Amino acid sequence: MLVLFETSVGYAIFKVLNEKKLQEVDSLWKEFETPEKANKIVKLKHFEKFQDTAEALAAFTALMEGKINKQLKKVLKKIVKEAHEPLAVADAKLGGVIKEKLNLSCIHSPVVNELMRGIRSQMDGLIPGVEPREMAAMCLGLAHSLSRYRLKFSADKVDTMIVQAISLLDDLDKELNNYIMRCREWYGWHFPELGKIISDNLTYCKCLQKVGDRKNYASAKLSELLPEEVEAEVKAAAEISMGTEVSEEDICNILHLCTQVIEISEYRTQLYEYLQNRMMAIAPNVTVMVGELVGARLIAHAGSLLNLAKHAASTVQILGAEKALFRALKSRRDTPKYGLIYHASLVGQTSPKHKGKISRMLAAKTVLAIRYDAFGEDSSSAMGVENRAKLEARLRTLEDRGIRKISGTGKALAKTEKYEHKRLTILLVTPHFQPVLKNIKRMKLLKRKPKKPRLKLKVSLNFFF
Repeated sequence: MLVLFETSVGYAIFKVLNEKKLQEVDSLWKEFETPEKANKIVKLKHFEKFQDTAEALAAFTALMEGKINKQLKKVLKKIVKEAHEPLAVADAKLGGVIKEKLNLSCIHSPVVNELMRGIRSQMDGLIPGVEPREMAAMCLGLAHSLSRYRLKFSADKVDTMIVQAISLLDDLDKELNNYIMRCREWYGWHFPELGKIISDNLTYCKCLQKVGDRKNYASAKLSELLPEEVEAEVKAAAEISMGTEVSEEDICNILHLCTQVIEISEYRTQLYEYLQNRMMAIAPNVTVMVGELVGARLIAHAGSLLNLAKHAASTVQILGAEKALFRALKSRRDTPKYGLIYHASLVGQTSPKHKGKISRMLAAKTVLAIRYDAFGEDSSSAMGVENRAKLEARLRTLEDRGIRKISGTGKALAKTEKYEHKRLTILLVTPHFQPVLKNIKRMKLLKRKPKKPRLKLKVSLNFFF
């Protein structure tokens, strides 16, 4: 019997010298404790070495897909066919392909697995001419190449960047809110009226950075940041402000905080543009359906686009509302209708009555878009645009139906009920229904309880006279 053994360096074909030893499967490992013992069981008959890592990668990808490489086919025709012996293989699928293509009898059993394990343990002693260092380097290079091939690595298709970008975006929003709140409260001690006049946070920080102390507002030019009316209001409020006086050191620290807020805001804008571009490259149809922020949060919540594609539409609909779901199941109440998908624009523009229905339909179409982006080779957003148009049409239909129901008046409903009541009365009064009426009256009389006779007392007054 011959054994086909694949290594990272090349193909090896061994000849089994003592087949009787193979019958004892449980004790077969003892025969491979040392290279000397292993050489008594198997002997190298032929070794076909790979030229480089690319050739090794091509050979192993063919083996993983259940195909025979040209190099392997050549070796099998040359060595195995001439020997006229059965071939032991580690993969049953590969054995079937070899038998079909080359008409060679192949064996795959637990004994063969134990034999392969023993050969692998003493591979350095059984395959001469291959140094352990060369074997380790080739094995490492092949592992990296094979991993890239299996993952089909592409810099534009890495959804890990989306997960990190949306997480950082959420963190930046939280930090910005904290910084701006602290800045407004801090500077509010010096100029409290400014916070009521300027509502935009970024404009507020830029005005602070440009002017600084409250006394400088009278001579400052803020036309680039504020309209003329607001600028005049700020200058007037600065003259009669009720704020306390602060030192230059306090102003410097406040201005430093404002600089941090402006820089973080600019970086957040840049990060948002990066996330938009990345989402359009990786999941264009999902971006069209629910938007880049909701799509990125769905991917981050699932872990990857591939994991998200494995979820059902009902799971995607309530993704992000797991606590509410389990709370509802535990207390036997109504389960939530939506999770992260609630923030999609289609759900947001729907009336509260139809939000659940639209979120269910949107989840169903979004799952199709996710799977198309995850497994499809086309990178266009045509399918997402088409499905969104269908959902918008369905939304208009639902809203129009609600308007038609509300358009009826109360008088029209009252007339309809009155007309049906009259029609019933007319039917009962017809001669055909007169016996029925008599029976009904008789039944009513029978159901009545008999009245108790009243005692009438007649008092005579004759005895007084």
